[in-house]
Amino acid sequence: MVEAGRHLLAGLELAVREVNEAGGIVGRPLELVVRDTAGDPQRAAAAVDELARLGVAALAGEYHSVVARAAAARADALGLPFLCSSAVLDALTEQPTEWVARLAPAQSHGWRIYADFLLDAGHSRIAVAAEPTVYWASGAGILRDHLAPRGGTVLELDMRALAPTAVCDELVDHRATALLLLVGSPEPAVPIVRSVRRDRRLAEIMIGAPAGQPEFAEWAKLLGDDGAAVPFLRYLPERLTPLGARVGAALRERLAEAPSFVAFEGYDTVAVLADVLRSHGTDRARIAESWPRVAVDGTRGQIRFSRTPGISVWQWAWPPVQVVDRDPAEPDRFRILHVG
Repeated sequence: MVEAGRHLLAGLELAVREVNEAGGIVGRPLELVVRDTAGDPQRAAAAVDELARLGVAALAGEYHSVVARAAAARADALGLPFLCSSAVLDALTEQPTEWVARLAPAQSHGWRIYADFLLDAGHSRIAVAAEPTVYWASGAGILRDHLAPRGGTVLELDMRALAPTAVCDELVDHRATALLLLVGSPEPAVPIVRSVRRDRRLAEIMIGAPAGQPEFAEWAKLLGDDGAAVPFLRYLPERLTPLGARVGAALRERLAEAPSFVAFEGYDTVAVLADVLRSHGTDRARIAESWPRVAVDGTRGQIRFSRTPGISVWQWAWPPVQVVDRDPAEPDRFRILHVG
């Protein structure tokens, strides 16, 4: 989560710097006030309370879905506009709200695309190594519901009870052809990958990580060649817009490595909020009322928000979605395997 947060913050900071270099918001500088949620829902709620007291015009960011849900609930209760950058959990709030909008695609949208990729690749016996959180349970349910009518089965392996070597035995016993990592990284994802890669009985099994763990450099650093050929969801187009290409180069210089899709989400968040602030000022209610009128050219296409069935917040429907992996011949290069 630390690496994802670093990329998200880099995108946010770059966009703020560019807004201010262009004259700010009606002549006033845009200030980014940062609080670290540390992947903790309680810390997130406390941060929202503090930022609201400080008088911020709007809330931005958050990568972790469970944490974003806590932030969204508190922002909704306080009447603080929240543009969520990266979290995908469908039920970001318990009830429909006017205060929250989201850039990332809903989990149900992206993970159905991933399920289609699995079927197209010939996988119908799927095992998931899962941890017991709302996010992972939601993902497993989406996969199961989408695959079952198409002849697919999903076996859930409870990682509270299984060691990585025991996962290998379960995969062999159930003749699974794909293992999906619905777990945190690096623990226990990295030990699971190492165990499966070293088990000769599982030489043909595909390892997947729909939540995007292999996107970040730490994955390749820890796993080397073992971390290649692990398909994951990535929210980038096949070709970035001209703005996206320029921003990508600036982010690469800022991060000293290739920017992840999360960095682009951070940049786009500020691009949207800056446009809203220029047009509607800093009044919180007016900002929230502006979500359906947003039309901003972002790094990955034009951003508009709408009400989407089953989604409780204003949603960009939809950002581009790819299934990619790291090329075994060149692990720093990504291969596009499927486009949603």
